[in-house]
Parts: sequence; structure tokens; C-alpha cells
Amino acid sequence: MAKKVVATLQKGEGRTFSKVILMVKSEKTGAYVFKEEMVPNDKVQDALKK
Repeated sequence: MAKKVVATLQKGEGRTFSKVILMVKSEKTGAYVFKEEMVPNDKVQDALKK
């Protein structure tokens, strides 16, 4: 199933998006949690500044 998603993102409009993975520290436990989101290429720097 992942191959199908990757294949569709490599064609057409999928190239205009990037996957951003942020490591965020949890307030309750203090453990680190990874947050993933798809953002347009021109908004990547804004997503990393959050």
C-alpha cells in the first residue's frame, strides 16, 4: 500500500509537497513524540519554526 502512495506523490501535484517530521517533547510524560505533516514546499521553513 505504501508503494501506491509514494507512486502517486511522485507524479503531478505530489512533487509540490514535502513531508515534515518534528520531534516534540510531551508536556505530561517528558517523552519525545514525532509529529508528521505534509506541507507545500514553500511553507517548509514556516512549519519547522513552529
